[in-house]
Amino acid sequence: MNDLFATHDALAVAGLIKARKLDARELLDATLRSLRTANGPLNAVTDFYDGELLERSVAASGEGPFQGIPYLVKQLMAECAGTPTTLGSRFFAREPVAVADSAAVARLRRAGLVIVGRTNTSEFGLAPTTEPVFGGPTRNPWRPDLSPGGSSGGSAAIVAARTLPMAHATDGGGSIRIPASLCGLFGLKPSRGRVSLAPIGETLAGAGAQHCVSISVRDSAALLDAVAGSEPGDPYAAPPPKATFLEAVERAPGKLRIAFMRRPVGGPPLDPVLVRATERTARLLEELGHRVEEASPGYDAEKLGEAFWRVMCANTWTNIQVRANGRTLGPGDFEAVTQLYAERGRAVTADEYIRAVQTFHRTGRQLGIFFETYDILLSTTIATTHLPLGTVRMDGSAEEFERAVAPMTSFTAVCNATGVPAMSVPLEWTGDGLPIGLHFIGRYGAEETLYSLAGQLEQARPWRGRRPPH
Repeated sequence: MNDLFATHDALAVAGLIKARKLDARELLDATLRSLRTANGPLNAVTDFYDGELLERSVAASGEGPFQGIPYLVKQLMAECAGTPTTLGSRFFAREPVAVADSAAVARLRRAGLVIVGRTNTSEFGLAPTTEPVFGGPTRNPWRPDLSPGGSSGGSAAIVAARTLPMAHATDGGGSIRIPASLCGLFGLKPSRGRVSLAPIGETLAGAGAQHCVSISVRDSAALLDAVAGSEPGDPYAAPPPKATFLEAVERAPGKLRIAFMRRPVGGPPLDPVLVRATERTARLLEELGHRVEEASPGYDAEKLGEAFWRVMCANTWTNIQVRANGRTLGPGDFEAVTQLYAERGRAVTADEYIRAVQTFHRTGRQLGIFFETYDILLSTTIATTHLPLGTVRMDGSAEEFERAVAPMTSFTAVCNATGVPAMSVPLEWTGDGLPIGLHFIGRYGAEETLYSLAGQLEQARPWRGRRPPH
């Protein structure tokens, strides 16, 4: 049973439980043992539920498609009743526990998932790595000197190690897709408004989203079926799908118009290894019957980057003030870059913030025009082949931090600013066996198209059998 998730995805294991071929309690106990063992070298789980808290979690799980499957929730953008949400920060580790689940967590439980703990994240999710001072660095199971990416690196490391088939992840600039790429997983960021963030408001002017990282495409699709939908008073909602996302995985996508990029918009050339990965994927898509050509959307990447950092800083300051709830902030409460961003955010004027949001919207319209011609935009997920621990530092200057972040988000952040869905698919590998994620962007609300294509790619070039050695 300890190796069950190496050969079965979540839907398959839930099917065994429903057919009474597997005892849910035995699975839970065995999984918790495996998680604790794996967490020693990985440092991916910050909190394990036990005792009364675990029993409440068991009792709260429904009989949905994932009945009896253990699940971990990231320490960001999600409230689990009875536990604090630290945001990867020592300051908020002292916060009172949540009195209720957030809307998405409640839906996770109704889908049958048993929440057994929380996963590590960078402080406030600011970094595309997972190396917070509070909690320490998470290691990549593919190679222990590498980061699993971030800020959903804790979840990604656990799933890559095959200790769970999927885990909760959030994405404000690439934080689902970056760790999916670095850990050899499937990760889809939904459209803006697809999954409610209630009871909190929009994050990063609408750039924030949540879903999961997973081994299989169908687990991701079925989970999105379970958690998608708006809550009363949500500021926006994505258009409903024509059928279920799981059904989309199981049907052919048809002949798609696919553009591919060999370099980021406004960015430097890529490593030849990444260029070859993109070109090989483009050829695979042609072999599958799609129309593929090289093309890039027209938007000002430099101005979008400036707008993104301004929104990020303003949100950092505001979120600290809201969550502090009158508590006095002292030196050393936050990491250096978090503190710098908060101070910058405090100085952002209303005019500057509104202009930044307008840049988001203008870029969204420019991308929308591009998707009048194409169904999909292909690139690599990140502009590097791997991420050594210590590359992205939170203890230096903001300028040093942003230079280190740039290659990690040059393909992903535009999707957050504009609200469109995108996915990282583990289709390629470096010469020394590290995963390379390929990035696919769709038009707003087009998760069905992405899932149909992902299902086709999973069959054409399966990845589940490739497991990390560590």
